[in-house]
Amino acid sequence: MRLLLIDGHYYAYRSFHAIRDLSNSRGEPTNAIFGFAKSVRLMLKHLAPDFAAVVWDDGVPKRRTALQPQYKQNRAAMPEPMRAQMDFLYSLVPKMGLHGLSLPDTEADDLIGSYARTAAERGIESILATNDKDLLALANRHVRIYSTAKADLASPDEPFALLDSAAVEKKWGVAPARIHEVLALTGDSVDNIPGVPGVGPKTAAALVLEHGTIEALLAHPEAVKNEKLRAKIVAAADQIRQNREMVRLDDDLPLPKPIEALRVEPDYPALIAELEKCEFRGLLADYRAEAQRSSDRPAKRPGNEQTELFPF
Repeated sequence: MRLLLIDGHYYAYRSFHAIRDLSNSRGEPTNAIFGFAKSVRLMLKHLAPDFAAVVWDDGVPKRRTALQPQYKQNRAAMPEPMRAQMDFLYSLVPKMGLHGLSLPDTEADDLIGSYARTAAERGIESILATNDKDLLALANRHVRIYSTAKADLASPDEPFALLDSAAVEKKWGVAPARIHEVLALTGDSVDNIPGVPGVGPKTAAALVLEHGTIEALLAHPEAVKNEKLRAKIVAAADQIRQNREMVRLDDDLPLPKPIEALRVEPDYPALIAELEKCEFRGLLADYRAEAQRSSDRPAKRPGNEQTELFPF
């Protein structure tokens, strides 16, 4: 059994910035919608998940803003042409057969982590479609990361990669479970989390490999041979500990829907009607053909519960 968890705002932003100047005949922007719908369709085609959800940010946890009030304060406001497409995307997701999920004052990565942990406890594989560094830390025998980045592909002909723990370790230089230790040292400029001055990912990874954890490093800073680096770590000790708490995932959240309620069930007539408003000719042709194949497929016989949902 396979659960696909998609970082909704990441794919919406990525689509908006990757595709420029796309609109329908009424002048309404459609670039984020097109990129998002195409990306999600390809995920379903590639992965044929049994269950799937798009997880949305809905504010930030109070515990993080209490620790660092400046958390994410440097992020620019959502561009108005993208904001105009978000309600359409929220309503489109269920028609595509996926479930839209969020919790108040909760970031998507925490909710995704909670679903992945619960799925692993039940022996269900999770595929995380995200670029979030925090979620790369979850890669293990139950969790893989869906990526279309060229650097992650086995060959230029491959359309996607599923990064396991070995692939993530190769990228980061530390085991996935140690990525949060690295982030405690480097900080995260995207989220306005300050790091140790002059300490980049390679230096941080080397320190983590040598000392294991932030607490072990801070308990014995004298073990750091480089005097300047040692002085920086001692001076930033409180910040490093705070950062480690900031990047800790809240992976024990209540699930807004149980996993078994997340089965993939496209509503093709409603989906096609929505996409017709956007005037996506090629994507509409793909979905019409898919809907036809779905209607031509024999009804599932009792006891045949594992029939593939997307037989491409």
